[in-house]
Amino acid sequence: MEPRLRDNLGGVFVFIILLSTGSSENDMDFDFCGTWRHKSGALSLNVSLSTGCSEISISAGQSSLSIDGQITARCKRSEVIPLEQLGLDSEEEETPFCLYWEPLLDQLKLQVGGKNLTLCWPTSLQGSYCTELSFGANTPEARYGIINGMVKKDLIRPNIMTAYKFNGSSKNCKALCDQENPGSARVSIESSLAGGNMEHPCAPSSEVDMKEDFRGYNITAPATTGVPAESSTTVHLPHALKQAAKKSSKVVCTFFKNNSLFQEGHKGVRILDDVVEITVENEVIADLSEPIRIGFHHDVIPKLHSRKCVSWDTRKDPLQVNWLDDGCETQQKGAKHTECLCNHLTYFSVLVQMEPRPVRHLLALSAITSLGCAVSVLSCVALIVYLCRKRRSKEQSIPIHLGLAVSLGLLNLLFFFTGVLANVGGEGVCVWVGAGLHYTLLSSFTWMGVEVFHTFWLVYMVFSPSPKPYVWNLVGFALPAVPIIILAAVGDIYGVREVLPSDDVSNPYLMCWMKNTHKALLAHYFTNMTVLAILVSSGIVMLFLVYRQIRTRDEWRQNRVAFLSIWGLSCLFGTSWGLTFLDFGPLSDVVLFLSCILNSFQGFFLMLRFYMLDWMRKQAGGSAQGSTSTGSTRQHMLQSQEKS
Repeated sequence: MEPRLRDNLGGVFVFIILLSTGSSENDMDFDFCGTWRHKSGALSLNVSLSTGCSEISISAGQSSLSIDGQITARCKRSEVIPLEQLGLDSEEEETPFCLYWEPLLDQLKLQVGGKNLTLCWPTSLQGSYCTELSFGANTPEARYGIINGMVKKDLIRPNIMTAYKFNGSSKNCKALCDQENPGSARVSIESSLAGGNMEHPCAPSSEVDMKEDFRGYNITAPATTGVPAESSTTVHLPHALKQAAKKSSKVVCTFFKNNSLFQEGHKGVRILDDVVEITVENEVIADLSEPIRIGFHHDVIPKLHSRKCVSWDTRKDPLQVNWLDDGCETQQKGAKHTECLCNHLTYFSVLVQMEPRPVRHLLALSAITSLGCAVSVLSCVALIVYLCRKRRSKEQSIPIHLGLAVSLGLLNLLFFFTGVLANVGGEGVCVWVGAGLHYTLLSSFTWMGVEVFHTFWLVYMVFSPSPKPYVWNLVGFALPAVPIIILAAVGDIYGVREVLPSDDVSNPYLMCWMKNTHKALLAHYFTNMTVLAILVSSGIVMLFLVYRQIRTRDEWRQNRVAFLSIWGLSCLFGTSWGLTFLDFGPLSDVVLFLSCILNSFQGFFLMLRFYMLDWMRKQAGGSAQGSTSTGSTRQHMLQSQEKS
């Protein structure tokens, strides 16, 4: 693209943004939704759009959906699009769709079968817009067509119609803006992209003249109807801004209400309703010694949703919205107030990360987890071989340790390959892999719980026989399968899960796990978090009880024995998983890395524990009986005879 043309398009894009405010309050935007009934097989989308303001027709038949009309200012498009390219299921006979028209942006968007498609992008300046679309002439009913046609969620016809037609009326930009913001202040400033003076007809602005005695200035956005003045956006211009400005003393603050073009375009994030632009005419201001303070008042943001102050430099990204947190510091003043401290001038807002929250240092955490899982798988295999050789000792704890090693090995193996399977196999494979990963996780937690219970049995139930090994196998392997079968029957629980890195939300890490849906979230809390809470609390209690029993023993006075006993039992009892509940506050990153290391390398730590106990037994010249288990801890440290 020629540089001059690129700059002109950049100026057009910025100008369109400046014109655009939340126009839905006055019904200037248009959306039409319905269900397309068609035959199974190959489907297509027919688009035929031309400039003007007369009529738009949405029609459907047994194999094609058509959008025809003249409502755009500059956009022209004539194309047949096979819907197989969008990944739609051609076996279904009904497909929901919605058509959205934003006249201020000259933008037409279609959502069909859950897939988004932009039919018309804004391409040039225009003086008038096609808006206030009204329902046109009736069309005949048919076997194939559009069911339950709705405009702004109001049902028009429940019957199957072949087409819906809407007539438009033309309005110029100034009339629309006067309708949206009656009496709003307007200021003309020079745009660095367009190379001339532009009027901001839809956004209130304030101009400040930084005179010689300038020591700072506070600006409050004009109050919107129905919104108290104390909830308006505020800007504090520091004294350092006067020192940084070399050519001009005038600062312009423009306050925008958010629209779709200010959005990132990435799933799971959104920009707050308020966007502020701060400029000094003909100058680029950066690296201020004292930051500009921008206070955003907004609706309550739940604690689970992270937020950060961001800026968008249109000089670097004129045609693509790219919000970055470079040069801005975020201060959360409460659930409804966020203050941004930024050292440069451009557009500013607050980016809210919906569920799932972005993960900091995702690349490093992924590398640690992959390495830990690989080492743990090999360690569990070695531990299984080791325990199988020890089964001849007929120690009661061996089958339990063996069950834990098997479940942990399978868990780490699936987790190691989950990213590869998600990218290669997609949703179909991830349904099975996600269910398998969930099962092995619950099975591992269950076996850790069995370890806790069995240790309690050995320590406190000296003369009572322990349950048979097949009972433990039923509990450890069969019981976790029950919730998995139930959740699989409910459906829409397992599949591809996106994990967003905080530094680049446009490049998510894919894995097979529970989906990011309300049902899956409930399943996660009722299964994983509930079982984990029970496991960690019982494991900590059991550690305390064991400590009370062994603290007076002679063996306990040996530091290495004491450390190995508590550390080893912590691995068996799964108490390291309790770090999951501490992932908040200033030490969140430290806790996250520590939890990642301990839990991904848990198989290795377990193998190390058993081999160290065996080595210590040989060093002490002890007997072979009970050397590798919870029973050995009891034999060496409690000096009690295990009951067979």
